[in-house]
Amino acid sequence: MLVLARKKDQQVVIQLGEETVLVRVLDVNGDRVRLGITAPRSVAVHREEVARRIRELQEQLDTPVADAIPQS
Repeated sequence: MLVLARKKDQQVVIQLGEETVLVRVLDVNGDRVRLGITAPRSVAVHREEVARRIRELQEQLDTPVADAIPQS
């Protein structure tokens, strides 16, 4: 893991192939940090808990239909 220190209004640049993602520190208030993220539409940006739920739903949808239908 790369650990960086940034102050308000500073940013981090992430290169994903030809795509560029910018993460800017908008505000620091106590233990809360507000981030602004600029990314191309082709790059998904989610909070961790949302990304986890999306993965779980995708795994459920990948279940073969025959396994999802109860056998009588």
